[in-house]
Amino acid sequence: MWVPPEVKDPVLVHAPTRKSVACFGAVSLASGKFVRAMCGKFDALTFETFLKKLLRHRSRGKRMVIVLDNAKYHHARLLAPLLRKYRRVLTLLFLPPYSPQLAPIERVWKLARRTATHNRFFATLDELLAAVEICFDRWRKANPVLRRLCGII
Repeated sequence: MWVPPEVKDPVLVHAPTRKSVACFGAVSLASGKFVRAMCGKFDALTFETFLKKLLRHRSRGKRMVIVLDNAKYHHARLLAPLLRKYRRVLTLLFLPPYSPQLAPIERVWKLARRTATHNRFFATLDELLAAVEICFDRWRKANPVLRRLCGII
């Protein structure tokens, strides 16, 4: 941050909070459709709920491959029955450790930060969530920008 020399003590306004919201997301490489789920925390139960939501969005007769990092809840035993039940249509593809930049969804999170939250002050978590929801709602339908952004070339 640059501050003019005549200003002695710059004051930065920020919200004194450590509150957060977990957000799962996936983009269909065929259509660019964005599916997301907000929840209180990342754990195996919330991830299972998100997988079920994704399966409802799957095109009939199509397989689904989900690219994931190696978060602990992605490997939870709780997921075994669901993965066994949908093994013919659902595959989890794990990236190598310490390589989050390879996950296509990370590009979507970066774009969301740039368009919804970058260089903006939010006094409350609700204001922040409202801005993010507006951004996500624009991506609800098939979107060529997200399709191109997440396409593995």
